[in-house]
Amino acid sequence: MVARGEIARFWSLESLHMVSSDGGTESSALVDDNGSEEDYSYEDLCQANPRYLQPGGEQLAINELISDGSVVCAEALWDHVTMDDQELGFKAGDVIQVLEASNKDWWWGRNEDKEAWFPASFVRLRVNQEELSENSSSSQGEEPEEDAGRSRHKHSESKHQMRTNVIQEIMNTERVYIKHLKDICEGYIRQCRKHTGMFTVAQLATIFGNIEDIYKFQRKFLKDLEKQYNKEEPHLSEIGSCFLQHQEGFAIYSEYCNNHPGACAELSSLMKQGRYRHFFEACRLLQQMIDIAIDGFLLTPVQKICKYPLQLAELLKYTTQEHSDYNNIKAAYEAMKNVACLINERKRKLESIDKIARWQVSIVGWEGLDILDRSSELIHSGELTRITKQGKSQQRTFFLFDHQLVSCKKDLLRRDMLYYRGRMDMDDMQLVDLEDGRDKDWNLNVKNAFKLVSKTTDEVHLFCAKKQEDKARWLQACRDERRRVQEDREMGMEISENQKKLAMLNAQKAGHGKSKGYSACPAAPPPQSLHPVHQRHVTVPASVPQQQVFALAEPRRKPSLFWHTFNKLTPFRK
Repeated sequence: MVARGEIARFWSLESLHMVSSDGGTESSALVDDNGSEEDYSYEDLCQANPRYLQPGGEQLAINELISDGSVVCAEALWDHVTMDDQELGFKAGDVIQVLEASNKDWWWGRNEDKEAWFPASFVRLRVNQEELSENSSSSQGEEPEEDAGRSRHKHSESKHQMRTNVIQEIMNTERVYIKHLKDICEGYIRQCRKHTGMFTVAQLATIFGNIEDIYKFQRKFLKDLEKQYNKEEPHLSEIGSCFLQHQEGFAIYSEYCNNHPGACAELSSLMKQGRYRHFFEACRLLQQMIDIAIDGFLLTPVQKICKYPLQLAELLKYTTQEHSDYNNIKAAYEAMKNVACLINERKRKLESIDKIARWQVSIVGWEGLDILDRSSELIHSGELTRITKQGKSQQRTFFLFDHQLVSCKKDLLRRDMLYYRGRMDMDDMQLVDLEDGRDKDWNLNVKNAFKLVSKTTDEVHLFCAKKQEDKARWLQACRDERRRVQEDREMGMEISENQKKLAMLNAQKAGHGKSKGYSACPAAPPPQSLHPVHQRHVTVPASVPQQQVFALAEPRRKPSLFWHTFNKLTPFRK
């Protein structure tokens, strides 16, 4: 917390308030385009359905539900790819049963048949937690015939209540989100622009991106949502048309998400200086913002665009086909899923280029253009035997990126060191599968072999894998490479030159010099189903208004497995 004396370093008494020309204090109310006030107090925003896990005690509430025997489920916002046996891997949209949530960073849960730790920030708690228990109880034996009608009536009422829950979650989280955007624009950006000696125009553009445009867009979106919201009977609300009406506008998030890694890097650099840390904390206190660091606020748009498809999917689940909003909700779900997928793909590529840059500087004797000049993701890697027309074989380690295949040779003594041996342009290559036996063109006996044939020259490359399954993986990887290149072209997927240069510069500064060698295959950038690194933050679930303290850091060391086992064996635990 910043002392009052520190705040005074940045503003005089007159500048602690925004004073209007007539001497009055400028209202911080949120004014829409028609001049009406839309200021939501946090008391109003937090009056959600009692079944929501309320702010300030979500971990306690989750564990109380679990202790009472309730099934608590969460949905994955993003992929969690892990090689650790003690971590739970899953894909975006997967359902995880939460078994323990006593640690704020890592929760213990079950996915299919495995129990393990997973980062709490990667999931969104479902609004309707009682659904599984209801379904399981209803499947235990058949109801008496005389109770069937009553049961159907109760099921209809329950479905209405569940739809109400999801509608209210969407409305409440949208209002809280608008409050966060307002705080960023008025609490941070406005004050930063006043202090030209601390921030350049370019720095502010890097840090905040187009968040002011997002704020303006989201205000219009919320205004239309409010018009379609039925306060008396929320389950009758028809909000699907709002998403369809604004679906093209959500593309604005793509620019923001692309800019976000650069914003994090710029902020990280500034935060090394005490005066910037004090400045941003003073901004937060003067705006009376909740206790979230600035990088937490700047993360919320990235999180928000990924939550829409999950919210709409749950709403669709509790919307009957007879409901007047069914078709619009279904179309809205597909539209927002496509928007989120595109943005996730862009984000994933941006996060991967740092790893690729670090990989390149570890290769001894690299020649020619940087790998990032043409590529942005590693698709497959492994060992292959390359055979020349003279029948000479060369054992090489190959790395297949989009657009190019890089060949390296392992050091004879230090097997963890790789030497650059060349690359091939995959845009110019055609894949040819070979049957086992004698190759007529090369007059050689081959097994588990395939060729890459140039489309413009007479250049031909022959490769042999150790096993049939290895060959199958390479063939599929080559097909995937062509498909991804085509998808990138159709989506206009590009990474700016500045981002590429920054990635290479950071890799070189990090001390991954060529003399240090290459730390075997695990050090290579992992194949791309990566989660965004900057999304590994502690966040509250989407069903809770986001007004908690965000511990903005990588989840720290996972809790000891011993303590989890010990807790489960404690006989007197409630």
